[in-house]
Amino acid sequence: MTHLNAIPRDPGAPFHGTSDPVLPVAARWPAPQARWARRHVALALSFGLCVLLPVLVSAWYLWARAADQYASEAGFAVRREETGAAVEMLGGMAGLSGSGTRDTDILYEYLSSRRLVAELDADLGVSGLWAKPGTAPFRGETDPVFAFPEGGTQEELHRYMPRRVQVSYDSRAGLIALRVTAFAPGDAQAITQAIVARASALINELSDVARDDAIRDAAAELEAAETRLRLARTEITRFRNAHQLVDPAADVQMQAGLLGNLQAQLAEALIALDLLREATRAGDPRLEQGARRVAVIEDRIAAERAKLGLEGDGDAFASVVGRFEALMADRDFAERAYAAARSAYDQAQAEARRQSRYLAAWQQPTLPQTAEYPRRARLLAMIAGFALLFWGLAVLSVYAALDRRG
Repeated sequence: MTHLNAIPRDPGAPFHGTSDPVLPVAARWPAPQARWARRHVALALSFGLCVLLPVLVSAWYLWARAADQYASEAGFAVRREETGAAVEMLGGMAGLSGSGTRDTDILYEYLSSRRLVAELDADLGVSGLWAKPGTAPFRGETDPVFAFPEGGTQEELHRYMPRRVQVSYDSRAGLIALRVTAFAPGDAQAITQAIVARASALINELSDVARDDAIRDAAAELEAAETRLRLARTEITRFRNAHQLVDPAADVQMQAGLLGNLQAQLAEALIALDLLREATRAGDPRLEQGARRVAVIEDRIAAERAKLGLEGDGDAFASVVGRFEALMADRDFAERAYAAARSAYDQAQAEARRQSRYLAAWQQPTLPQTAEYPRRARLLAMIAGFALLFWGLAVLSVYAALDRRG
């Protein structure tokens, strides 16, 4: 049967009569029904193998085999006691509580270290707690995807630990948040408490090391100051015994007074001698006696001046006093250094009696009530998305290769 279709007139063609003729055309036969080709079958099979099968297997495992996981949380920060201005005045021990090393950074690295893994396994046996059996109807069977394999080594446990222990660190505020998962609520809380206890022990250990270093340094300074003061006092005693002097400064004052008195007597004797010379004759015996008195006073003055170092080249008394004053200055400095060292040592001992660093918990380990993991719907959606993406890329790659070859 032939169908006729009317073809409209071309607007640009000339017009003849009242209407254009209608030209008959033959209609096309309808397209044949599509049939499944081998490539379509391969495409469907690949979709089933790459997408449907992984999604179904994952859904079965997540809802039938995977064990519930409970999360316990804790939060803490490292705090340090600050010393006051009085301590700085006593011994300058304000820096006793630590150096430039940041204790929180050390603690953050410790929370992911093999040392912590070994300590937790020794205390609680976390390798067994993280290898719990799955849920019903497979009770007693292990969970090979989420659980730790039984009989695993310490290295494997250390690589597995980040899946169970998540640590977040706010470096500006110095806060550390801890999240631990396990297959039982009590296990999650027990592991979290053990980690917090180990972290507190580490901070105490760092504080003990800092205090021991401070006390050891202060003790060494005190011993050096004691030795210096002892030597200074010994030198002064030896000097006094050698010169038979107790206080050379007082002796100098006494010698200076004696010299002044002799000079006054000399002046009086000279005046008296001059008066005798004017009042008597040259052969008067009193003139000879007065001259002899003047000579004796002058000799005594010369001897006293020599003692004071005012004339002559001997061991002058002034140089003796100078050496004694230098020794006294050394002793005074040694006494002040000893007093400062003693104050520093006493302050170091006082700081050792208290904990200068401590772990301040702003959230104690919690006991979970409901299972938060595994997040089955989210995991299944991710598996389906990645499977579909992989399948789509594979199909596009195969078709592109076929087009290039054809």
